[in-house]
Amino acid sequence: MGLLEAFNEWKNSRYEKHVSKMKDENKCPECYGRGFLIYPANEFVYLSNPYDCPGCNGSGLYSEWSNLV
Repeated sequence: MGLLEAFNEWKNSRYEKHVSKMKDENKCPECYGRGFLIYPANEFVYLSNPYDCPGCNGSGLYSEWSNLV
């Protein structure tokens, strides 16, 4: 179990570093500030607007992302 816990701690610390870096740059952590996500072509997934980032509503700003999270 120690290996699994170490992996989870590493993964969580990596995510926290990513979020803090994006906060410093005022970019959405999900879309890296682009405002959209690129989904692989899949005929079984139908979203209302597959390009807008659901985290920041397409703005690409950290402030928008933090309000929705």
